[in-house]
Amino acid sequence: MKRVAVLMGGWSSEREVSLVSGRDCAAALVSEGYDARTIDVTRDLDALLAALTPRPDVAFNALHGTGGEDGTIQGVLEFLRIPYTHSGVLASAVAMHKPSAKAVFAAAGLPLAEGRVVRRQELAAGDVMPRPFVVKPVAEGSSVGVRIVRPDDNSWGEEARHWAYEENLVERYVPGRELTVAVMGDRALGALEIRPNNTTLYDYTAKYAPGGSTHLMPAPIHRRAYEEALAISLNAHRALGCRGVSRADLRYDDTAGEPGRLYLLEVNTQPGMTPTSLVPDIARYAGIGFTELVRWMVENAACDS
Repeated sequence: MKRVAVLMGGWSSEREVSLVSGRDCAAALVSEGYDARTIDVTRDLDALLAALTPRPDVAFNALHGTGGEDGTIQGVLEFLRIPYTHSGVLASAVAMHKPSAKAVFAAAGLPLAEGRVVRRQELAAGDVMPRPFVVKPVAEGSSVGVRIVRPDDNSWGEEARHWAYEENLVERYVPGRELTVAVMGDRALGALEIRPNNTTLYDYTAKYAPGGSTHLMPAPIHRRAYEEALAISLNAHRALGCRGVSRADLRYDDTAGEPGRLYLLEVNTQPGMTPTSLVPDIARYAGIGFTELVRWMVENAACDS
């Protein structure tokens, strides 16, 4: 019986989401006959090493955000030579740092919204590009700290002066629809449209609160655009050097009619695995149930080196 350590929790702003992801993945693995146990990861490295004794055959990385998605825990597992799920050290670190990921995507010729990195004092000094634009921290996930600044937004000036994040990516706001694509190994499974309920932004609440958003699978867009979304996402996965499962987020501007224009926003190397998460929805439509998806991740776990 294969021993699997499910790493969850962590110390990022996405801790609570990670705990739910880890719990559900561990339950699925137990139902499949694995000896799965959960480990609530903290900054205490000695405690983690003790929890990983006896050594598991595989580590299922259900951590999100800082520490779990940025190459940190991946480096620990590489050092210990424990195969782990999802992407390795380099792909994780680059994908988590949005400006670095954008540079990789640009070199690969993928479609991107115009943007630049600005520090907090620049935001406070005034608009750094014509409105509407989007402000997001350079290294957060789950839409934490994302802010759309619209032309009639009179509150932004004061808010910018007290902005919580030192380094930010500011991008031109792309109108239209929110799409996401799941990639599993060398295959794009499908594209899903997300329609937030009671908000225009697919924020943290829309992502994780029951009823926070409606998932339309497959995304009801022009067939040519749908296929292009799959191709962009698979190419982004490959450009970063991802492995396992990833999820690409895109904007689809169809305001001038179909087919519209696609813009790649980012790639999530540790997509959520909660009851309301997107990857399980997409995989299910492709004929891959939740337990089968989790089992595939374990059986394809690896070390980079």
